[in-house]
Amino acid sequence: MIYAIGDLHLSFSTNKPMKVFGDNWYNHYNKIKKDWEAKVTDEDLVLIPGDISWAMKLSEAQKDMDFITKLPGRKMLTRGNHDYWWSSLNKVSNMFRDLEFIQNNSIIYNNIAICGTRGWICPNQTKFTKDDEKLYKREVNRLEIALNSIKQSVDSIYVMTHFPPTNDILESSEFTRLYEKYNVDKVIYGHLHGKKSFKMGLQGIRNNVEYILVSCDYLDFKLKLIS
Repeated sequence: MIYAIGDLHLSFSTNKPMKVFGDNWYNHYNKIKKDWEAKVTDEDLVLIPGDISWAMKLSEAQKDMDFITKLPGRKMLTRGNHDYWWSSLNKVSNMFRDLEFIQNNSIIYNNIAICGTRGWICPNQTKFTKDDEKLYKREVNRLEIALNSIKQSVDSIYVMTHFPPTNDILESSEFTRLYEKYNVDKVIYGHLHGKKSFKMGLQGIRNNVEYILVSCDYLDFKLKLIS
């Protein structure tokens, strides 16, 4: 089985509480651990789409990665906007060999291609600067690189990205265009926190692509069954 949960925001080496988003974040890592251990076996896969650790340096992320490593199942991770410790794909892969990292590439699991990139905010009427446009175009390009890295015939394609695939009014984007072009089956993403933000995330099936929001507070800190 494949599960997903994003935005773990672990801080075993730093003091970064998440209670600004609500009291439900109190001791949230134990809530995640309890549900994870109740559901996941070593044969299952868990997808973690970014904002994994509050660590600033690679060495500071060790305790947070140890927490994830000790949980059952195979784990694949993508980078979030707060994952400053994630210096490069090679460095994180060499440092944490029991975890798998996806950054503009793909990995095959049970004939399902899982690929992705961090993503970025999409063009919108509220705030979209020239720097945002530059990062948006770069991430669109990186997403296509990830999709093109799939070199074999597969049963399904899943994309894991940290940012939502659309803007706050759910308009189509260059990300959604690529998902449709490459016949992506599922898009798993996070980033959104708090009840007011959840409605800004595209969910359900649009043009044959299923969009799934897995921010851990949206899921009440319980893993989502993807397939």
